[in-house]
Amino acid sequence: MVAPLPLCQDIQPQSAYFFGSMGCVAALVFANLGAAYGTAKAGVGVAHLSLVDSTKIMRGIVPVVMAGILGIYGLIVAVIINTNIKNDSYMSSAGFIHFGAGLAAGLSSLSAGLAIGIVGDTSVRAYGKQKAVFVAMILMLIFAEALGLYGLIISLLMNSKASGLTQISCNWSQ
Repeated sequence: MVAPLPLCQDIQPQSAYFFGSMGCVAALVFANLGAAYGTAKAGVGVAHLSLVDSTKIMRGIVPVVMAGILGIYGLIVAVIINTNIKNDSYMSSAGFIHFGAGLAAGLSSLSAGLAIGIVGDTSVRAYGKQKAVFVAMILMLIFAEALGLYGLIISLLMNSKASGLTQISCNWSQ
């Protein structure tokens, strides 16, 4: 007895496009939420720094710049996932992997943005009163930014896994 061949809609369902697209959305939206929160929260600290010691503002905007980079991580992942969504043959497994990749990059950047915002606000205020805090501030910000970078790396690895999936042709001769 020969097993029946799977139907094309079972291998390449329309829901695959949905999950792949949601991976794009998740990467971009969550990364931008993290970048926005980090920028806003650290920006409040920079505004306070301008009142305490306006000569330190240029060094004080480091957390704002680092928070903005998180949005770029999400954009990179969203563009890569979008270019890999193929119109003719996009398997459900690729859609699921792309969805996971978008969540990995987006949520990692969101958590990094929360950390950068809180550390940036507090550290910039402290830097206004004590110059020695600057090096410690930079180190804490680097470790917070690394959280977003970890998500970016994992998401790129997942994307390469989805790209390497063997495409199954639905053109079976009857």
